[in-house]
Amino acid sequence: MTTDSIIKTKKTAVKVAPKQEVAQQKIRIKIFAYDNKIIDKAAKTIIDTAERNNANVVGPVPLPTEIKKFSVNRSSFVHKTASEQYEMRTHRRLIDIINPTPRAIDALMNLNLPSGVEVEIKMQ
Repeated sequence: MTTDSIIKTKKTAVKVAPKQEVAQQKIRIKIFAYDNKIIDKAAKTIIDTAERNNANVVGPVPLPTEIKKFSVNRSSFVHKTASEQYEMRTHRRLIDIINPTPRAIDALMNLNLPSGVEVEIKMQ
C-alpha cells in the first residue's frame, strides 16, 4: 500500500455528519433554605408548576450543604475554656427548566413559596 491509499481510506473513514446546533433556552433555579423540609416543598411546587405548563424539568439536584460552625464563650470572666458550639446549615437545590414556554415563565414568576426560602433565577 502506498501512502496515498492510506490517506484516502482515512478520509472515507472519517465521514461524520455535521452537528446541528439548536439554540435551547434554559432557566436555572437555585433554592437556598435553612430547613430541609421547607426546601423540598418549594422544589416540589416549582417542578409541579413547570410540568403543568409543559416544560422539561431536570432536577431537583441536591447541592452540598454548607455548614458554618461557631464557638461562643459561656463566660467572659472566670471560665474561659467553657464554650458552646453552634452551627448553621444552608441546604441548596438546583433545578433546570429546558425550553420553557412563555406561560411557564409567567407561572414561575408569580409563584408563592414558603417563607425562609431564597430563590435565584437565571435565564441562560
